[in-house]
Order: sequence, then structure tokens, then C-alpha cells
Amino acid sequence: MIIIKSPADLQRMREASAIAARVRDEVAQQVRPGVTTGELAEFAGELLRALGAESAFLGYRGYPGWICVSVNEEVVHGIPGPRRIEAGDIVSLDVGVRYRGFVGDTATTVMAGVTDTEIIRLVRATERALWAGIEAARAGRRLSDVSHAIESTATAAGYAVVRQFVGHGIGRQMHEDPQIPNFGPPGRGPVLKAGMTLAIEPMVNLGRQEVEVLEDGWTVVAQDRRPSAHFEHTVAVTAGDPEVLTLRGG
Repeated sequence: MIIIKSPADLQRMREASAIAARVRDEVAQQVRPGVTTGELAEFAGELLRALGAESAFLGYRGYPGWICVSVNEEVVHGIPGPRRIEAGDIVSLDVGVRYRGFVGDTATTVMAGVTDTEIIRLVRATERALWAGIEAARAGRRLSDVSHAIESTATAAGYAVVRQFVGHGIGRQMHEDPQIPNFGPPGRGPVLKAGMTLAIEPMVNLGRQEVEVLEDGWTVVAQDRRPSAHFEHTVAVTAGDPEVLTLRGG
């Protein structure tokens, strides 16, 4: 579990996260019907190179893409390729950036010409769940307070939280302790301390919570093949309000 005490290290963490946020937002602007997921990833790769940063995903345990691009029923870890986005799709973009020895990780779900009110509600509820979790990420509280806030928000809206994949600590490595489930009772787990940096990331399904991994070994899909949404921010616990490092301009 990393606790960042050096102001210089926190600044490097801010820089990596700011690049991740920029890539996320600029790729999101490219999402529209007719574009392939592979084209989105290539755009991300070109931007990363221009910014002097590295993808934290490319080559990680063999992952083949610059970013993860997951469409509709794909929950997370979708491999970019020839799949062409269609009107009505939701597209989750997961961006991890390594820069000056630190990692920033962030995700968003983009609606490509979506008019289905049920799907719009799902996406908005998932983003609300993310912010509920962030609000709970305060020094002196317990880790499961974050988990409980996420689950409570999602289930109150009528949706199922994915349990097999979780958020995580982040810093010099992309995945560090502690794991951050998106479900559970409050008041459990380690006490949050100023200097902890966390990747908080609810994954919320329109249907049931169960998921499975496809034969490619990466792409996680909802078992019932109904849509799923995913949002993520890298957050620093402070003595006061949480600092969201992957807000644009943060």
C-alpha cells in the first residue's frame, strides 16, 4: 500500500494523472458511429507519444492495446480492434498512463447517439456511484466506506454492481494494495490515511451482476449480455477533501 509523503512524488502523480485525463477526454471526443475501437486506441497511442508518456496497459501481462475499449455488454478490458461503433452504443474507455515513474488511471463511458432512456440512466447512475465513492475517500474513514457508498448509489438506482473486478491502490505501479471492492458494508478494512492514492472504479450492469471472460483472455462481458457502464478516477486522500487527480486540468 503506497502512501505518498513527498510533495515532489505527489506532483509527479498529478502529472501522470493529468495526462491520463487528457487522453481520456480527447479519445472520448472521437467516439461516434462508424469509428472502430482500434482507431480509438491508435489515436490514444499517438497522443501518448506526443505527450512523452507511456501506456500503462500496453504489454501489461500481455495486453495488446494502448487503452481498453469496451462496448455495450463488455464490462472492462475490451481489446481494441475492428469492431465498429454503431448509433446507440455505449463505449467505455479505460486509460492508464505511466509518466516520470508514476501511474494515472481513469475511465469514462461515452454514449454514441444513445436515445434509450434506460441506458442513459445506467450511465448516469454509474457516474454518480463513482462520485459517491470519492466523497467517502476521506482520512479517518474505512476503506469499505468507499465500497458501500458505490454499491448503495448503484443499487438505489436499480442496477447491479460487478463484484469480480474491483478498484485498487495506485502509485508507482498500476495495481497496488489495497483492493477496493464496489460493494460491502461500511466501517471495515484499513483506515484511510492522507497520502494514499486510490483508483476508484465502479462497474455497473443494467442486468445481473455476473460476468465472464471471453476466449481472448481479456474481454469481460456481462453474462446476460446486457449493457454495462464503467467510470474511474485516480484520487489522493488528503487531510481534507479528496483530491481527484484525473479531473481535466487536475
